[in-house]
Amino acid sequence: IANRQQWGALDPKPYRQHTPVRITVHHEGTQLLLTDDAARKINRIQAWGMGPDRNWSDIPYHFLIAPDGTIYEGRAVTTVGETNTEYDPAGHLLICCLGNYEVQEVQPQQLQSLIKLIAWSSKKYNIPVETLSTHRDNSKQTTCPGKNLYAYFTNGYVMTEVKKLL
Repeated sequence: IANRQQWGALDPKPYRQHTPVRITVHHEGTQLLLTDDAARKINRIQAWGMGPDRNWSDIPYHFLIAPDGTIYEGRAVTTVGETNTEYDPAGHLLICCLGNYEVQEVQPQQLQSLIKLIAWSSKKYNIPVETLSTHRDNSKQTTCPGKNLYAYFTNGYVMTEVKKLL
């Protein structure tokens, strides 16, 4: 996992603490190609989230996964994430796949990293894998994580592969 220093993270502001009890998957929502600089993109996401439009305490997600499969550390897992929709992310460990999976196809290496990260997070933080959901499962205001990633949840592929690893 690439740490915060590797993508040039700013220091976080004070924020609410929590213990994650479920895992929720998002997509970032803007196109990111395999050849694009994911660390630069993550830095921009943090700057936008902490800026005057949102005034969040940090980048909204606990982990982010680039199209090439690289996993990046986001905010501290013990802190409540952020969302642009109505659901309360308290208790949710937020994993974000960088890209817009309403229009892009998921890269195989990104999907494999997502599966491995879900399994690892479930084990490390003692979160039952049965709590796994996506942003759209918790909000009526979004299609996140996009139809092309969501299909891997609705057909059972992600859960089956995570359970194999566990």
